[in-house]
Amino acid sequence: MLIPHPLLGPRDSQEFTYLGDASLIDRPDGLAEGALDLFHDYLYLRDNPAGLHQELWFHEQGDRSWLVVTRDTRTHEIVSAELASDVARARGRSR
Repeated sequence: MLIPHPLLGPRDSQEFTYLGDASLIDRPDGLAEGALDLFHDYLYLRDNPAGLHQELWFHEQGDRSWLVVTRDTRTHEIVSAELASDVARARGRSR
């Protein structure tokens, strides 16, 4: 499987480590009302969709960048890959 790295071009998926659901970028505020419940859901509740899903991948054997990869879980087709920092900025969270 090739991952279209936004800076380096197509890279073999073996260079990367899969790190799970990209919603992990949206970490809850530890000081917010109900923070304990929010963190419980953040840590333990995950979707397992059939179809398009955004995932975090770490380019461990390359430039050590974090990517948000949109992949079809039924076919493993990769639709897009973006730098996680760009995705976080677009969501209003700078990292």
